[in-house]
Amino acid sequence: MPDLLLELRSEEIPARLQRKAAGDLKKLVTDALVEAGLSYEGAREYWTPRRLTLDIRGLTARSADVREEKKGPRTDANEKAIEGFLRGAGLSSVSEAQIQSDPKKGDFYIAIISKPGRAAEEIISDVMPGIIRDFPWPKPMRWGAASAQPGSLRWVRPLQSIVCTFGTEHEETVVIPFSIDGIVASNVTYGHRFHAPGAITVKRFGDYIANLEKAKVILDGERRKDIILHDARDVAFANGLELVEDEGLLEEVSGLVEWPQVLMGSFEEDYLSIPAEIIRLTIKTNQKCFVTRPVGGDALSNKFILVSNIEASDGGKEIIHGNGKVVRARLSDALHFWKRDQGDLPDLETLEASAKKFGLDLKKPLDQRMAKLDALGVTFHAKLGTQGERVERIRAMAAKVAFPLGADYKLVDRAVVLAKADLRTEAVGEFPELQGVMGRKYAALQGEDAVVATAIEEHYKPQGPSDQLPQDKVAITVALADKLDTLIGFWAVDEKPTGSKDPFALRRAALGVIRILLERRVRLTLLPRITSHMGRIDTDIGKAVDDNDLSRQFDLLSFFHDRLKVYLRDQGARYDLIDSVLTPETDDLLMVARRVEALTAFITSEDGKNLLVGTKRATQILAAEEKKGTVVADGVSENLFRLDAEKELFAAITKASAEASAAVEKEDFRSAMEALSKLRAPVDSFFNDVLVNDEDAAIRANRLALLRLIREATGTVADFSKISG
Repeated sequence: MPDLLLELRSEEIPARLQRKAAGDLKKLVTDALVEAGLSYEGAREYWTPRRLTLDIRGLTARSADVREEKKGPRTDANEKAIEGFLRGAGLSSVSEAQIQSDPKKGDFYIAIISKPGRAAEEIISDVMPGIIRDFPWPKPMRWGAASAQPGSLRWVRPLQSIVCTFGTEHEETVVIPFSIDGIVASNVTYGHRFHAPGAITVKRFGDYIANLEKAKVILDGERRKDIILHDARDVAFANGLELVEDEGLLEEVSGLVEWPQVLMGSFEEDYLSIPAEIIRLTIKTNQKCFVTRPVGGDALSNKFILVSNIEASDGGKEIIHGNGKVVRARLSDALHFWKRDQGDLPDLETLEASAKKFGLDLKKPLDQRMAKLDALGVTFHAKLGTQGERVERIRAMAAKVAFPLGADYKLVDRAVVLAKADLRTEAVGEFPELQGVMGRKYAALQGEDAVVATAIEEHYKPQGPSDQLPQDKVAITVALADKLDTLIGFWAVDEKPTGSKDPFALRRAALGVIRILLERRVRLTLLPRITSHMGRIDTDIGKAVDDNDLSRQFDLLSFFHDRLKVYLRDQGARYDLIDSVLTPETDDLLMVARRVEALTAFITSEDGKNLLVGTKRATQILAAEEKKGTVVADGVSENLFRLDAEKELFAAITKASAEASAAVEKEDFRSAMEALSKLRAPVDSFFNDVLVNDEDAAIRANRLALLRLIREATGTVADFSKISG
């Protein structure tokens, strides 16, 4: 079976776009071929800075013939209906249609439409121009004289050539004939821009990849990454150092070179006085280089690893020298930022009002920056006011969170006041990724309590599902207060996530709250805090609302419920068990998780399975009778018992309900389940021996009341009617 080789060669594609673009190309081409009736054995995509390549193996040489029957109207239908059918079927007259008879519906027309198969070459030639023209680049560009014409080709960078060959492994390949905006598909590509810029004629993927490698192009992006990583480790080791690995940077650098050459540069040791985080980001952001450290050490060395796309004749001396000059210049700037941030601001007299508001000490640099943040009125969000106003609200929320966590409120308040101060530092202005990190360093330098300094950094955590959580009670309190204020604030102004859009990362914030509550075992009722804090925000922004309307508050609580379900489901919990313990008012998320955990263990036991069957039967019978309006007694009367099974069930429910309630009160859900499991035998006996719908209305009402007791007893833990099985 023939194979297809496709290469789209252009000017340099931004590294961050390459992997996805290659995947998009594979999907678009294979989907189009399959839709046209072709099949294939396998496909793999490749990418370099200058090319996207697709290798499709075992493609069918021709699509199958298609025979389709299209049913039309009855033969006695009106003329317009018949004309419409003929048009849709591509027939010129009813004489080309066939007539079929149906004993019930009468005679009707059918059209037999035969579509002969097409050669794969023809299909590929047809689909490729559209795929290339409509390729989903995020920001495509136009170029050259043709770009002035409407509908001209747009590509991420100027497209230079197209390779498209087709054929079996043992036969001559053919070039698939198509062109787009003057670029004609061929069997000619080009090697490395500097080392081997000449034309290369290719037949199929095997000689294509081999010839490219001879021309100093490594096509496989994963192989380029592997070469860079291992060569960088080796170079570092040879100099008594180890590489500080960075997967994101490795991915980016592999997308900048076609022929990776790993070299080592250096800078003056004086720059090592700058925090390691700044050095690393400076070198990474500005020069796409890796940093190193002594083997087994934490501090950085003054050596860095760079990756060149050129195999230089001087061994890379000039390349190292040029990169070193830029690195030193950037580190000089970083050292300047670091020192300036530790000095006094020039206009301290203008900050006194802000300092008084937040209890700041203007002798301390970080306090000055917080006062400056407030005095400048830096906007947090157009509808939610300034950063200073937000810090005041976080302080208020932290006060509501600190006590149940047992955190020292003075330390919490100090951490909140300084948490956003580093937003006004020059280091964070240059590297926003360092917010929190620099706050911790500057706090430590001015003698803040270590707990406060740590909380300044950790209050942003967790940033995602795998990120670390804050450790200390103070940091946990500030992190919760910050995230809750964010969520409540955006709900107050109706800026909620919609579909896939979440510009303020509110889903991440909610997941952060959930992870902290569950993984740090924090008991916190959310609804009262949501309600009071939203009221404060409404007042701050001058929003008039009905105090009795809690729709926004419950909507936010429901948002937490949705995120909690996703989190627990990822932990292996069943959706039905989660739903059975969640009500619209549930706001203690840790208790939900603990109930689900206990319920999961119980419901998989033999007693649990059997009790579930009996309980569901009881609740279904009761619900059906309630729906019909059947009288259910207000309470159970022992005088109306006629059978031992009734008496035994009533006694068992009375005992199990009391034990389960007492266990729930102590938050011992496993014991509550064990108490309920004792209902299994009496429930089974009741349904075996007792007819609920007795002819005597009083007895029937009493037995239904007994079923209601079963529902109420199990309801102390979960709504068993929502559990499947």
